Amino acid sequence: MVRTESLAGAALNTASRVPGGLAGAGACALFHMPLARSGMRATERELFAGADTKRLKINGKSAVTYRWGNGERPVLLVHGWQSRGSHLADFVPGLLSRGYSVITFDAPGHGDATGRSTTILEYCDILTELQCQHGEFEAVVAHSLGALGSLFALQGGVKTKRIVTISGVCDFDYLVDEFCSALKLRHRLKAQLHDRIAKNLFPGIPADRTPFSAVNTVKDLEPPLLIIHDEDDTRISVGQGRRLATAFGDQARLIITSGLGHRRILGDPDVVRAVLDFVEHGPDRQARPTGADPGVDADTAADAGAAATLTARSSAYSVD
Repeated sequence: MVRTESLAGAALNTASRVPGGLAGAGACALFHMPLARSGMRATERELFAGADTKRLKINGKSAVTYRWGNGERPVLLVHGWQSRGSHLADFVPGLLSRGYSVITFDAPGHGDATGRSTTILEYCDILTELQCQHGEFEAVVAHSLGALGSLFALQGGVKTKRIVTISGVCDFDYLVDEFCSALKLRHRLKAQLHDRIAKNLFPGIPADRTPFSAVNTVKDLEPPLLIIHDEDDTRISVGQGRRLATAFGDQARLIITSGLGHRRILGDPDVVRAVLDFVEHGPDRQARPTGADPGVDADTAADAGAAATLTARSSAYSVD
C-alpha cells in the first residue's frame, strides 16, 4: 500500500506541472477510492448470515444493507474508510438483547457493495434513505470516517436520539491533509484538490467553512454525544476526538482509551459496554466502564466537560 501511494503521488505531482486540471481531477478521484476492500471475518459470518440483507441503489452503485430485529427502536451502525458494516458486529448482540433493531451497511467501494469509490455525499444519501425505511434512529454509532459522514447527514436532516463516535473524524480537512501527506503531494496540487472538494462536495457551505467540519454542526444538533477515541490511534489522531468533544462541550462525554488503536477498539468489551449503556440510558444514567479512571484530566475536563479513561486490556478481536 505504501508503494502504491508513493507511485500515485509521484505520478500526480508530475502531472501537476502540466497546465490544466488533469492532476487535480486525478487527485480528487483517488481521494475517494478506498483502494483496499475489507473482507468479512470468520467470526462475523454467522451473525451476518442471519441478517435481512438488501441492496440499495446509490448514485448508480449498489450499497448493501443489513437488518436484525423486528424494526422497532432502530439503531444504525456506520462503518469507516476501508471497512465494512460487519466490523461493528460486536455491538449487535447486546443491542438486540436490549430490544433494539440493528441496521448497518456496506457503502459503495466497501465490503460487498459495488463500485470503486464513495463520497461523504453518498454516506449522507444512504443514511437518509435508511431513515425513510426505518424511521428516526434511537442511536447512530459511527466509526472513523463514518462519524463525519453521520454528522454531515444529521445536519442535513437525519434524526437520532443519541450519537456515538468511535475513532471519529471531526474535520474533513484532516482527511485531505493526511491524504496529501501520505502521497507527498505538492502544495499547488493540494490547493487544486481543496477547490474541487469545495465545488463538488460542499457547494452550499460558505467558503470560510469549507471543507465540512463537525465543529460547525453544534448549533444544529441537539442529541447527546458519546465520543470514544484511543490515544494510540495511528489512523485518526486522538486530537480529532478531543476537538469534537471541545466543540460540543457539556453535550458530549469523552472517553479516551489506551492501547486499542484504530480498529481493535471496536471489539473491546469495555468499549462495547460503554456504548450499550449510553444507547440505552443516555449520559445521565450511563454506568462507568470497567477500569475507568474516577479522576478527570484537567485539560480534558476543561475542553470536553466530562471525560473518562478506559484501561486497555487484551482482546481476541483481530486488527486489520
